Amino acid sequence: MTTEITEILVIGAGPIGIEMAVALKRAGMDFIHVEAKQIGATIQWWAPGTRWFSSNERISIAGVPLMTPDQTKATREQYLAYLRAVVTQFDLHVRAYEPVTRIQRTDDGFVVTTNPRAGARTVRCRKIILCTGGTERPRTLGIPGEDSSHVSSYFQDPHTYFGQNLLIVGGKNSAVEAALRSHLCGARVSISYRHSALPAKHIKYWLTPEITGLMSSGRITGHFDTVPVEIKPASVVLKCTNTGKLTEVPADFVLMMIGYLADMSLCKLAGVELVGEQSVPLYDETTMQTNVPGIFIAGTAVAGTQMGYRVFLENCHVHVERIMAALQGRHAPAVHAPNAMPET
Repeated sequence: MTTEITEILVIGAGPIGIEMAVALKRAGMDFIHVEAKQIGATIQWWAPGTRWFSSNERISIAGVPLMTPDQTKATREQYLAYLRAVVTQFDLHVRAYEPVTRIQRTDDGFVVTTNPRAGARTVRCRKIILCTGGTERPRTLGIPGEDSSHVSSYFQDPHTYFGQNLLIVGGKNSAVEAALRSHLCGARVSISYRHSALPAKHIKYWLTPEITGLMSSGRITGHFDTVPVEIKPASVVLKCTNTGKLTEVPADFVLMMIGYLADMSLCKLAGVELVGEQSVPLYDETTMQTNVPGIFIAGTAVAGTQMGYRVFLENCHVHVERIMAALQGRHAPAVHAPNAMPET
């Protein structure tokens, strides 16, 4: 088994992980950077053409401007190209498809085992920076039929649903965007949402009038105060949350847009204390160091699994500054980022 020695190991190569790597390289620090999937993996599973809610300057990283041809907010494709450009510009060596499988504490640091395709190897390091994100896998309801082939938790190409009955479960931003795009692509769309109305504050403001109009006219059917209790090959059984009444609605495809869970397994491996049902890691906000000396955390992973999104890319840039200050023994001023909205 190959063993490498470095001062710092960065785990995760989403936007904050890449920004962290740029900061370390600019400071001349010795580090290795690994990523379980590809850079920007979470953004990669957005549907083609999906636009960010945040303005370009708020999601740009490492001081590199993010510009689009028409000066509008960046799409999925434009942002992934931007991330590739940043990695290339700074000649970052991100070891993609190299998941971490073990973290052991030693007297002078850590021994980390990774498992790339070529075979397991170990990294000895003094510090670890976790930039693992907060939306690793979809939530599930645990109902019959949820694992069927026509059920998905990822909205990808709306062309899939042309001429088909599509039931979308959920009522926040991702569900509404999927409903609108699928409707415009020729699908017969219906929405099941557990509350009595769509939550406007969780929907991109330019989508609210459109979805409201389509539902008012009956072109998109809303099943409010309902939850699915069984998914069949061509229909879904919905239960009214108020009366318990069951209704069966046609569904050739089902999109479960009910949120995602953070993968906090590396925190657990490292001995980081996780608090509450959301598994929020224990850390010092001034340095981003966890309860385990030498292990830092940055990005949306600091919030664990979020129920109501308050931590997202544009208010995580400060994490990089705080970690760099801690590593270099200087003080990092607090930064108060503006409010924004999660993208998925």
